[in-house]
Amino acid sequence: MNWQDEGFLLSKNNFDENSLIIEAFTLNHGKYAGIVYGGSSRKLKKILQIGNKMMFFLKSKNENRVGYFSLELIKPIIPPLFEEKKRITAILSASNLLKMLLPERQSNKKIYQSFNNFIDKILDKNWIKDYILWELHLIKELGFEVIFPNFNIQNINSFNEL
Repeated sequence: MNWQDEGFLLSKNNFDENSLIIEAFTLNHGKYAGIVYGGSSRKLKKILQIGNKMMFFLKSKNENRVGYFSLELIKPIIPPLFEEKKRITAILSASNLLKMLLPERQSNKKIYQSFNNFIDKILDKNWIKDYILWELHLIKELGFEVIFPNFNIQNINSFNEL
């Protein structure tokens, strides 16, 4: 089984001497785990930052076996934010939520598009508002819509002073 898809890196863990096990959230294949040979090398270590948008190429013998990823960087997300601890924390938190809550190997295009929109707006002035709205959208798409009786979206703007 071979496929290619765009997506975001959600997590990475050391495996063997030079390899990594990564989890990716892709547009058409959902959350997927696989091995990256040489993931600890200087060349790949630079692009394997959680939150970066990449093109993932998976090779696997069949659907039930762990596959092997090769990757290409589409858009670096983290480098422009090195001095912005709060924004990086928001990206790491969002990635971790996706890692924990999404089912393995199920496409979820609405959640992917909302995460992509949030990442695109992370440099905006109202990024906290976008993060809160993204979390509410995630909860709704997972089937747990919460209705707050006194909630007003305009009140979120005051969070930007944090």
